[in-house]
Amino acid sequence: MEKEKKSPVSDVGAWGMNIVSSVGIIMANKQLMSPHGFAFGFATTLTGFHFSVTALVGLVSNATGYSASKHVPLWELVWFSLVANASITGMNLSLMLNSVGFYQISKLSMIPVVCMMEWIIHGKHFSREVKMAVAVVVVGVGICTVTDVKVNAKGFLCACVAILCTSLQQISIGSLQKKYSIGSFELLSKTAPIQALSLLVLGPFVDYFLTGKLLSEYKFSSGAFFFILLSCSLAVFCNISQYLCIGRFSAVSFQVLGHMKTVCVLTLGWLLFDSQLTFKNLLGMALAVLGMIVYSWAVEAEKQPKILPSTRDNLSEEDLKPLKDGIAESPLKDTELGESKV
Repeated sequence: MEKEKKSPVSDVGAWGMNIVSSVGIIMANKQLMSPHGFAFGFATTLTGFHFSVTALVGLVSNATGYSASKHVPLWELVWFSLVANASITGMNLSLMLNSVGFYQISKLSMIPVVCMMEWIIHGKHFSREVKMAVAVVVVGVGICTVTDVKVNAKGFLCACVAILCTSLQQISIGSLQKKYSIGSFELLSKTAPIQALSLLVLGPFVDYFLTGKLLSEYKFSSGAFFFILLSCSLAVFCNISQYLCIGRFSAVSFQVLGHMKTVCVLTLGWLLFDSQLTFKNLLGMALAVLGMIVYSWAVEAEKQPKILPSTRDNLSEEDLKPLKDGIAESPLKDTELGESKV
């Protein structure tokens, strides 16, 4: 009973940590990477810094005995890390080569792609209510964020790679946790060093391709160092909460409810950075929140056990009468003694 009471609280805590840390890291990165801020435009390398700090936290946790390390085959960890890094690189390239509108559409398309991959890989089916709620969320967030839509062949290919790799990565998080009975933080501490090493090696080249600037030419200031450390600290909580949420729920739920972060970012951008908030934005946010509420209700409704009607309720009194008469006339036997109790 105590475990059941704690579970909803911990579920809300995981979602809360993910939303707060994700929105916080977006705000910190905006200040760090904005031309009006510190103009640190090395997004892929910064992600390598994020995973380096996350790997360091995992190493300290294992060394102090706070978390136990379970065996996961190295090839699965490498494969997962490659997919995750392809997701990050694909998203960065998609944002560079495509318009912001198409980039937002590609992010929205992850929800139906995750649903389809869950159906293909795990044979998972979704109710009509869940499908309707997902559609409402997609429409709402689309109204909020999608503006001009321009795309080219290279940008479209990068967007497809990003969508498939991100969807596969999020599904794999839950699959690996269940397959090897490993906790979310333990799995993250195993994959983070591989991702950190590969991103720190390849990141500067990817960033040079994206921006035409070298990391060695950037002039670091105390303010830039502060926001890099803040971004890395928030990334630890963001990564842990992502693994927690997908491990507790599903990749689909993470995608749907994760769009609450989009609503929060738009609202905070209006409050802190003087961004415009039009009637279109407000309408889209209202639809998105409504869709998330309906989705949560539909998922909970699916979890409720279906009560089948008893056979007695389906039988009339006339059907039951011969059964009652037969029970009354037949003697009851003791199976152990073999004697009639008449």
